[in-house]
Amino acid sequence: MDKLRSMAVFVAVAETGSFAAAAQAENLSAVMVGKHIKQLEEHLGARLLQRDTRKQHLTEVGAAFVEDCRRILEQVRHAESVAERMRDDDRPRGRLRVTAPFTLGGGAVADVVAEFLQLHPEVSVDLVLSDRMSDVIAEAFDAAIRIGPLADSDHLVARPLRPYRMIVAASPEYLRTRGTPTDPRELVDHSCLSHLLWNRDAGWRFDRLSAEPLRVSGRFASNHGEALRRAALAGCGIVLQPEVLLAQDIAAGRLVALFENELPPPRPVHLLYPRDRQPLPKLRRFVELVLERMGPEGVGLER
Repeated sequence: MDKLRSMAVFVAVAETGSFAAAAQAENLSAVMVGKHIKQLEEHLGARLLQRDTRKQHLTEVGAAFVEDCRRILEQVRHAESVAERMRDDDRPRGRLRVTAPFTLGGGAVADVVAEFLQLHPEVSVDLVLSDRMSDVIAEAFDAAIRIGPLADSDHLVARPLRPYRMIVAASPEYLRTRGTPTDPRELVDHSCLSHLLWNRDAGWRFDRLSAEPLRVSGRFASNHGEALRRAALAGCGIVLQPEVLLAQDIAAGRLVALFENELPPPRPVHLLYPRDRQPLPKLRRFVELVLERMGPEGVGLER
């Protein structure tokens, strides 16, 4: 096996904490991930991971080795970038690694990536969807989409995208059966579809109500937005989810938006990428396309 590839797989296991998650991030099977780790351990003559039934834990040797792996992989990435810059044309080529949150990434970002691949046939893209805040530099991502306020960074450029707006909606069938609420406080008498990653006691927030969130209840909850969307389409209740997930259903009349003037302000969204005086064509073109399709401002690449 390729030793550099095995190092990259080991770093992915260390970052994600499991073979299954690393397999998804590296587009491998969990069995192949295990083979890469085994090869490294046999080569080093030391155990890198302690395994239990749920998670992988770094040994003392593994914790030291993973830092060396990160440095080596970053040096290889830099060397590849230098070689790519030396080509005498401006055609985007090579592999682009992008990370984004699940809901936004699986919709709008995936659409932009698909268009980008059509425009630039010499580029391949790894789109890693995760609600975990990945370290763009340490994990060798070329670009990342972030929702919410950003910490200051001297190493990353942040470009604003269209804000992330939440929508409350229900199917016409549900509203015919249960009635259409005209005030958010009426939701306490309705079946609401909740996300399991939100604290059940946190409630739903509305702009014109008091500072206290509105506590709602219902018969169905899930840790996946798409599952909640499907439940809403089936008439199981009222859903609170991102506009990007529900917009097409609302436009087609499959869902009806509620309380449009009562929702809290949208959250900021940014495109992040490493600061570089000579950005590669693949990154420069990707940033331009993302800004064109998802940004509130003109196309361009800040350095």
